[in-house]
Amino acid sequence: MLAERPMHGYEIIQEIAKRTGGVWSPSPGSVYPTLQMLADEGLVSALEEGGKKLFTLTEHGRAEHTAPPWHDIDIQLDPVDGELRTAVRLLGAAMEQISHAGTPEQKTRAAELYNELRRKLYAILAEE
Repeated sequence: MLAERPMHGYEIIQEIAKRTGGVWSPSPGSVYPTLQMLADEGLVSALEEGGKKLFTLTEHGRAEHTAPPWHDIDIQLDPVDGELRTAVRLLGAAMEQISHAGTPEQKTRAAELYNELRRKLYAILAEE
């Protein structure tokens, strides 16, 4: 992505998630050390801009540039997989909210519903 334009670390994280359809969303704990390693190797340079570092490929980095990994991911993924991953992520977020803010009765009902959903999902797989 830095071959396309300079970016901040957070922009890189967002762009990777976008280009992989949410399949790969790296954490800051993996992106920033990687950017630092690339800087140490002379492949990228960092310029302070508004309290943030703007990363750019160096000439050496451009010479070493290869195709990004999401090109392979696009070929391998079934388009519905992205929809399933999004649904699971949203379901997990709802369960977290119930876990933190729900009453004991709401938590019990949510657990029952979750278990029912799990059984129904396995029933779908058993249909074949």
